Amino acid sequence: MVCMTSRHENGHMTFENHTPRPFTRSAENKKIAGVCGGFAEYFNLDANLVRILTVIATVCTGGTAALVYLAAWMLMPLD
Repeated sequence: MVCMTSRHENGHMTFENHTPRPFTRSAENKKIAGVCGGFAEYFNLDANLVRILTVIATVCTGGTAALVYLAAWMLMPLD
């Protein structure tokens, strides 16, 4: 994945490539496994909001979101 930003130079649009940030679990901001903390750090959100949304998603999806959380726990590297 390449993140591109546009700049206007002399009326022309150019693109500059940036190295993407790694998507990792948080080592400092964790309650269980650091998945919600890592998600919050990656998207610059409050970790408690992400945790609340995860619980709501788990209830609304009948547990599917919990399975996604467990998969993320196994697949995401620790920060």
